[in-house]
Amino acid sequence: MKRLVAIVEDEPAIRENYAAAFAREGYAVRTFANRLEAMAAFAVRLPELAVIDISLQDEPEGGFELCRQLRALSQELPIIFLTARDSELDAVSGLRLGADDFLTKDLSLPHLIARVNALFRRVEALRRPNVPTDVLRRGPLTLDTERMQAQWDGHVVLLSLTEFWIVHALARHPGHVRNRQQLMDAASVVLDDNTITSQVKRIRRKFQAIDANFDALQTVYGMGYRWVE
Repeated sequence: MKRLVAIVEDEPAIRENYAAAFAREGYAVRTFANRLEAMAAFAVRLPELAVIDISLQDEPEGGFELCRQLRALSQELPIIFLTARDSELDAVSGLRLGADDFLTKDLSLPHLIARVNALFRRVEALRRPNVPTDVLRRGPLTLDTERMQAQWDGHVVLLSLTEFWIVHALARHPGHVRNRQQLMDAASVVLDDNTITSQVKRIRRKFQAIDANFDALQTVYGMGYRWVE
């Protein structure tokens, strides 16, 4: 049976482009132009993944409200924000509301599909709690690559998929410097230097919110980044 993906996007051409991409990958797809239309359908049947824009017709932040409503209906439903808005405040707001990832529309369709497939693997792993998973431990850090979950000293760190794979790429080989290209390859994204820098700063802030003395993620100027134990 095909997995059902819901796309909530108010631009018709963009909406249909995404729908066609998911259909080619074998997913069943339903599309919606606004929050009210989507919620009316979700009250009848929840999708297995929701891809949401932030601005929806006459609601500049309708996607945020939709995410909040969906999380009230299901804690496990994978939710991805896919938006032209790329501010750090928007990304943090989306993740705090419970979204699983925050992506911008310059992301290629193959990378979007890769993210979606990773989220579905996470859901499957959560439904099989007794199955051993691939866990990486480095001091207080624990990375569960099946659940895409990070913990620091026992506390969950809410990382996007991009942030998770950046941390994973660094923590796999403590002390080794990873350059921008290596981090992009690990996260399956194409980012410029400034965006990588922003991602690293955001990761540090998330760990520092749990541990004010966190200093495991270090910048090696002119070369890249490294994880130290």
